[in-house]
Amino acid sequence: MLALSRKKGEALIINNNIEVTVLEVKGDQVKIGIKAPKEIPIYRNEVYEQIQASNREAMTEQSPDALNKLFNA
Repeated sequence: MLALSRKKGEALIINNNIEVTVLEVKGDQVKIGIKAPKEIPIYRNEVYEQIQASNREAMTEQSPDALNKLFNA
């Protein structure tokens, strides 16, 4: 993990097309702004983990026969 120090109003650039800016610092909370192309999804980590868990659950609910029918249709 790369750890950087930034002050309010300062930004960093990721992959030439994503800009992350520190908007506000209050106590132990930091408000950030993210500019990225619309096709790049941005999730809070806890939401992303829920999506991944849901996807894993959906995959395990499929029976092998159902998957065979899907791919051999």
